[in-house]
Amino acid sequence: MNTHGPRGAFGPHPSLLGRPARGRNPLRRRTDRVQSWFSLLFLLVLVLGLPMAAVSAGNAAHASQMRVVHDQEAARHQITARLAETPPGGPGQSEATELRMAKVSWTGDDGARHAGVATVPGDADAGTEVRVWVGPDGDLAQPPTSPSTARTMGWFTGMLTAAAVAGAAFAGRARVRQVLDRRRYAQWDAEWKVVEPAWSGRNRR
Repeated sequence: MNTHGPRGAFGPHPSLLGRPARGRNPLRRRTDRVQSWFSLLFLLVLVLGLPMAAVSAGNAAHASQMRVVHDQEAARHQITARLAETPPGGPGQSEATELRMAKVSWTGDDGARHAGVATVPGDADAGTEVRVWVGPDGDLAQPPTSPSTARTMGWFTGMLTAAAVAGAAFAGRARVRQVLDRRRYAQWDAEWKVVEPAWSGRNRR
């Protein structure tokens, strides 16, 4: 007969997934309670903090980029210009969807002739009328940023923020556990130095 009973019948059961057991337990140390509170804080950060931070950062980035879009749309406008040369590749060698850089000329609001290099359809020929963007000074300018770019920026910023918050939360959790484990080991060593001589009988004469 085994006087010690079945294995595992006595003593505290190991906690699941390495998490300290909750509830009243005389063997539960202060470090276990601290770890439980930090685990709860970790879950709150992932469940509440991460989505809120991602949405807030994404909305802020989208709003900021949309202000840029509106400012550019207000400052730039399209005019009709005429191709002064055939784009590289020429008609028949380029498709309309391909964009090429070519010299264009146009008459400004002041009646003066202007010239510059703009992005035009690749299948256009010299003398073809094209639409180009000019800035407030009447010089050629890039098209305004599209709202889709602002949406992309918002999504990208939100996902980047979510990744950063998650990474910080996991790193913080690992660091707290490392500190608590180090403290546990130090406490166990100190207690073992007191208990071991009496338990092993080394103090008996």
